[in-house]
Amino acid sequence: MTEKINENETQPVWLNPEQLYQKFNIAMPTQAKYRMEKKIPYHKIGSKIFYKLSEINQWIDSAKVN
Repeated sequence: MTEKINENETQPVWLNPEQLYQKFNIAMPTQAKYRMEKKIPYHKIGSKIFYKLSEINQWIDSAKVN
């Protein structure tokens, strides 16, 4: 059974590690370190790593220093 996607709903934006580096300048080794230390939100499908853009934006916002 397939679900019909509402045309008004926005689909989440997913980034791979290279795209995360290009967009936020977080080096690949730093990404790996943050994943091992569970400091950065990520998703893993098989051996592939993905970052949900909205979660990364929230993660960056939560690191705000006043």
